[in-house]
Amino acid sequence: MDARLQSRVQRYGWDAASGYYHDAWSAQLRPVHDSLLRMAGIEPGQSIVETACGSGLLTVRLAKQVGPSGRLLATDISQGMLDDLGVRLADDAIDTVQAARMAADQLAVPDESFDAAVCALGLMYTPDPAAALSEMVRVTAPGGVVAASVWGERRCCGWADVFPIVDARVASEVCPMFFGTGAPDALTRLCKTAGLTDVAEHRQSETLLFASDEDLLQAILLGGPVALAVKRFSRAVWEEVCHEFLQSVADYKRYDCSYGIPAEFVTVTGRRPPR
Repeated sequence: MDARLQSRVQRYGWDAASGYYHDAWSAQLRPVHDSLLRMAGIEPGQSIVETACGSGLLTVRLAKQVGPSGRLLATDISQGMLDDLGVRLADDAIDTVQAARMAADQLAVPDESFDAAVCALGLMYTPDPAAALSEMVRVTAPGGVVAASVWGERRCCGWADVFPIVDARVASEVCPMFFGTGAPDALTRLCKTAGLTDVAEHRQSETLLFASDEDLLQAILLGGPVALAVKRFSRAVWEEVCHEFLQSVADYKRYDCSYGIPAEFVTVTGRRPPR
C-alpha cells in the first residue's frame, strides 16, 4: 500500500478506536510500559518527545517522571487520540505536555531539540518504521536516549488470528506489517542502522487478562488495529466475526469466563552518539 494511503488508514483507524482504547488496554499494557520507562531512564527536568502517544497511557507517566521542570511533546497521527489525551491531562492538572498531531516519520521539530525520544507500541503501525525511528534519532540531542517498544512475534501473540478473520471480510491492511518489528533482532537492527550505540533489547512474555467476552471484544475489535475495518461490518458480519474470534481464543478462556491470553513485547533502547 502507498505510504500516504497507509498513513490515512492508520489515522482514521485510531480515530475509530479512540473511544475504546484507553480503558480497554490500560492494565494489559502496563508491564511493557514499565519496561520502557525503566530502560529509558527518564529523569526529572528532561525534555522528551513521544511518538505515537495515543490516548496517553505512557504520556501521563512520562510527564510525572520529568516533573514540573521537565517538558514533553506528545505526538500522534490521530486527532481522536489526542483529544482523549487532552481530557486526561486536564483531569490530572498536567500543564507540562504539548500535544500535537504529527506523523511519526515527519516530526515538525528542530534537530537535536530533546533529551530523549520514546515510542510505546507505535512503530509497527507506521508505513516505514526505519524512517520513524530515524526521526526519533534526529530530534534527540547527542548523548540522548531513544527507546521504543513493539509487539513481539506473531507465534507468541494469542489474539493474532483476529487479522485473517477480519481480512476475510474487509482488508485491514495491518496484518502484513504488525509483527514485522517484533521478529528476532528486527528492532535492534533498525536502531543500529539509525546510528544508535549501546543498543539493548528486552523481550518479555506477558499474559493479557480480560474479564469477559465483552471486554476482550472491545479491546481487540473496537479498540485495536482493526477498528476501522470493523466499522464497515453489518450487524450479521459483526456477530459472525465475534463468534469466530472467540473460538480462536477459546483455549485461553478460564473457569470464571475470563481470559488469559499470551503476548510478547520487545523493548529496545539506544543512545545517540556524542559529538
